[in-house]
Amino acid sequence: MAELTSIGLGKTMEKKLRSVGIDSAEELKKVGSKQAVLRLKELYPNTCVVILYHLEAAIRGVEIKQLDGNCKSELKAYFKQL
Repeated sequence: MAELTSIGLGKTMEKKLRSVGIDSAEELKKVGSKQAVLRLKELYPNTCVVILYHLEAAIRGVEIKQLDGNCKSELKAYFKQL
């Protein structure tokens, strides 16, 4: 199983994801960015929408700036309802 840092996430995010039961890059991809941020927000209430963008970009294997406007809008709408 690939480390979370292997898909562009830092050590701090890796630690937080592990604390919510996401231990590998494969697990993050399986769970998805929305479910992952939901878990993070429950444990870390200060989690912001930018974290959701970073998780989605990591899953897709791109940089955050490569997420298109539609993707960001959809993610932002999801985050607002949490």
